[in-house]
Parts: sequence; C-alpha cells; structure tokens
Amino acid sequence: MNAPVVVEGLTKTYYDESRGEIRAVDGIHFTCNEGEVFGLLGANGAGKTTTLRMLSTILTPTSGFASLLGHDVVKDPQGVRKNLGFFSASTALYPRLTARETIEFFTRINQYPADLVKERVDTLVERFGISKYADVRVEKLSTGMKQKVSIARTVAHNPQILIFDEPTVGLDVLNALEVQETIKELRNEGKTIIFATHIMSEAERLCNRIAIIHGGRILTCDTLDGLRAATGQRYLEDIFVHFVKGQG
Repeated sequence: MNAPVVVEGLTKTYYDESRGEIRAVDGIHFTCNEGEVFGLLGANGAGKTTTLRMLSTILTPTSGFASLLGHDVVKDPQGVRKNLGFFSASTALYPRLTARETIEFFTRINQYPADLVKERVDTLVERFGISKYADVRVEKLSTGMKQKVSIARTVAHNPQILIFDEPTVGLDVLNALEVQETIKELRNEGKTIIFATHIMSEAERLCNRIAIIHGGRILTCDTLDGLRAATGQRYLEDIFVHFVKGQG
C-alpha cells in the first residue's frame, strides 16, 4: 500500500533577471506514513514553505510528482484539498468573525456534511479550549487564542493529512508547548503530519523522522536515532550543522 504522501523528484524553479534560474526546490524525494510526524527541518529560505505550497496545490511544480492519498497535486488538486488541512503562521484570520464563526465557515467551505456541522464546531470549540471566547471577534483575541482558532480551522473538515508550517512562530513558551501537544494528539489519532520548522527542539520532541532541507535539496532523512548514528552527534543542532556544512 502506498504511503499517504509520496514525493518524487519535486522541483520548483523561478527566473530572476539578475540571478537567472533559481531552483527553490531541487528534485526532492520523500514519503510520509500514517500516524507519523514527518519533520522538514531547515533554515529560512531552505525551500520548506515552497515544498509545502506545492503539496497543498497553492504552487504548481515545475517538474516531478507528488500525491496525497493517491491524488496527484497537479491532476487532481480538488482531491488533494479535500483530504488536507494546511496551517501556516503567516495565514491571517478574518478579524471581524468570531472564533465560532471562523471554525464554522471553514467546516462548511471544506464540504463537511451539512447536518453535522454544528456538532463538529461545538466539538472543536470544546476540544481546543475556545468555549469562553467562542463568540468573541478574532480581532479581540490574544495571540495564543488566535493560534487555537487557526488550528481548529485547519482540522475543521477532519482531514487525514495535515501540514504545519512554522506553527509556533511568535508564541510564548506555554502556548508553543500547547501547540506541540495538540500535534502529538493528532498523530495519535492516526493523522499523517508534515511539520516544517527551523526550531531544533521542536523537531526533536515531535518528529518520528526528520528530513534536513538546505538550498532546495534534502540532504538526509532518518529517525533522530538514525541521524545520531550516522553522524556521531547527539544534539540535532550539531547533526544539522554536520550535513549543512558538508555541502559547503
């Protein structure tokens, strides 16, 4: 049986008048399994976000192949979106909607069964501890509460595959830990999760496997124990430097 996420030779190039062709993502390969947090670890500009935007059908690949639950990202983007929840810290919420209205909107727009929408929204409001603020406009919410609403919105239609792109950016320690616990819970429910970060401690804590991406290429992919054995280094910071400096 194929993995829920399959990526083969995925490439994205741009043309810049001063620099010529830029390969933002350069022929990458990986798979993600059910019930796994797959870490995409790289510095800013490494190609993480471009990769995730191709997987979510926001960007069209220049070449290569990617599928989510058998749906080709180019040939069947609707099938991909139906089975995918995408969270990005840079995606804004509509400020004048309440928390509840936001979750309901995304539940409906992602075609969750109409007769089950109210029950689903109530469940998510309760699960993410939003009840006290459910009828408060988003513009009045704290950063941490907005993050909870964003995650609830991401999982509103109960997708099997989830993408988290730098989900703890701008959060304090307690709120960041709460986001990480939520991701663990989703993994334990059998979700397939792609988790992009440049924060080493998050990758160590959450990821079943870690791919290090640099300059648009995946330099290595393994479990943390496998990466330690391959490099002789214990800490992920040192492992990361080992592979990235080896490209210099």
